[in-house]
Amino acid sequence: MLEEKLTQLEQIFSQMSKAIVAFSGGVDSALVCYLAYKILGDRAIAITAASPSLLQEELEEAKNQAKLIGIKHEVIETQEMQNPNYSSNPVNRCYFCKSELHDHLKKISQQRGYPYVVDGVNLDDLSDYRPGVQAARERGVRSPLAEVGMSKVQVRELSQKLGLPWWDKPASPCLSSRFPYGEQITQAKLERVGKAEIYLRSLGYRNVRVRSQDDVARIELPAEAIKDFINKEDIAALSSKFHSFGFVYITLDLEGYRSGKLNQMLNLQTMKNFG
Repeated sequence: MLEEKLTQLEQIFSQMSKAIVAFSGGVDSALVCYLAYKILGDRAIAITAASPSLLQEELEEAKNQAKLIGIKHEVIETQEMQNPNYSSNPVNRCYFCKSELHDHLKKISQQRGYPYVVDGVNLDDLSDYRPGVQAARERGVRSPLAEVGMSKVQVRELSQKLGLPWWDKPASPCLSSRFPYGEQITQAKLERVGKAEIYLRSLGYRNVRVRSQDDVARIELPAEAIKDFINKEDIAALSSKFHSFGFVYITLDLEGYRSGKLNQMLNLQTMKNFG
């Protein structure tokens, strides 16, 4: 099954003359980069968007991944924070982010003669609320992983089989996803969330989120890590560190980390409104 999907992916790229990969540094787009470079060589280019919503360490990791793959890599600046449709954090915030990104990539593709822009959207992404996918589709972006029906688990399995060292890298969506819909997003808020997550990772927690609501930080860890976190960490020192970042209150989510929690809350609110 996995071999069949790999063959299908290679066939997709073999039918392209040139391609730009929208490269975030995540497992999905890294696999797309690897395959694009394997088939197209110098006719493939990876482009990463740098903005306040991207952790600096994520940008550096994307650079390192591209270097290891061998693909040409460029970093562009995007200005979604200047768009009030984005910074006001509506439920379709991602639409405006991806619109900004893919407007840039489309312009680059036209100027340089690259007929295709591809991204790392996988099959699972299509079953979640992802307005950014719509923005990409409107601009003609292709999603090879989704086209061959490859799930996130399969992306990791194939990446491991191909020897990509980041195959088990935790998902790391943009920092704007840490805020409840409707709360204004500012660069200062993004920076304090970023500092808080980098700090927790320095303590050894790979899969972690710091959700921010007003002046409250809510730490999300895998449920199985919560007990050890409470017993092991110096809570006073941790709280002091979070205060230095600008948070007033620091809490721990006892439910544990769940991907897409904001969208789950959105579904609950919809049910209340129409129930």
